[in-house]
Amino acid sequence: MSEGQEGTAWSDAENDMVVADYFAMLSKELSGQPFVKSHRNQALSEMIGRSKKSIEYKHMNISAVLERLGLPRIKGYAPLANFQNSLIAAIERRLSVDPLMHANLNDKSAPNAVHSRPTLWIGPAPTVSQEDRKTTEALERLLRKFDPAERDARNRQLGRSGEELVFHHERELLHAAGRHDLARKVEWTAQERGDGAGYDIASFAPDGSPRLIEVKTTNGPAKTPFFMSENERMFSEERPDAFRLMRLHDFSTKPSGFELRPPLGDFLTFQPTNYRASLQ
Repeated sequence: MSEGQEGTAWSDAENDMVVADYFAMLSKELSGQPFVKSHRNQALSEMIGRSKKSIEYKHMNISAVLERLGLPRIKGYAPLANFQNSLIAAIERRLSVDPLMHANLNDKSAPNAVHSRPTLWIGPAPTVSQEDRKTTEALERLLRKFDPAERDARNRQLGRSGEELVFHHERELLHAAGRHDLARKVEWTAQERGDGAGYDIASFAPDGSPRLIEVKTTNGPAKTPFFMSENERMFSEERPDAFRLMRLHDFSTKPSGFELRPPLGDFLTFQPTNYRASLQ
């Protein structure tokens, strides 16, 4: 390694190489192939003349950007929020030509997992930190180009699989509570009547009170943004006693979720995404 290399700005070529190395490891991890991170780090360090620690930090930076995009990341590299514009540009270049995102996310809705009906773990809603809010113009541009909310909304099979898992989960909870009568009445409303009701699943609490559940599913992490229609938002205000928003995340790997109750404005920030236009 040359003495003058450390402490200097990373070139586009160096960023491209570290991003390519990260995606190669991520591809192996997603497909279950073994690899040794330290060996790859050493090889990359010798190739580009950067310290192993600085390369590790870059890998953690990439994890942070991918998490903001609702994409999978390498488990061994915890997100480190330090969004250098040059690194974001390298990630954008890679995502623009790499089929990994489409092959492993857009078309991966884990139907086999739903058919085997794994246990759905429901936990508390995640907290949003200042690091989560940190952004730059380059990151905002990347988020617009690879909008995770739009990606998940287009994946109809993913949404249907999430609803199916919640439908069975609600029935199982009622059976476990001894309310077999209520379990038989749980309705997959979106499947039976179509969209437009303002919720997807009509269920019950063990005491018989209604639970009208809107399901939002992503293969990304818990903080991945999502679309919510004005009809759904208004319904949550009309029926705050019964409406529940069930956010499923990490669906293709380990289905988990959390539940939000109205008023949703206490937990979510709503941003208008389009306008209804008509001729004057």
